[in-house]
Amino acid sequence: MWGRPSAILGFQMKARVRAGRLVLDEPTELPEGTVVALHVVDDGDELDTAERERLHHALREAWDGVRAGHVLPASALLNATSPTRS
Repeated sequence: MWGRPSAILGFQMKARVRAGRLVLDEPTELPEGTVVALHVVDDGDELDTAERERLHHALREAWDGVRAGHVLPASALLNATSPTRS
């Protein structure tokens, strides 16, 4: 509805879960009774099982290439992919 609260209010607050309850211990100047929406920061990703397996396969292949010595300096990769770099 309002987008990210931190973008509008200019701050973020963090809470921790303790004994099944959200514990928020942050100083604020919000008026008493203000309702604050909390969002889970690390809620994973949107990959399904097949997509995750393809990702893991690609990562294994990439690491196999690194171990085999198939690597380039970052500058060579940037030069090859950027029309403005020489």
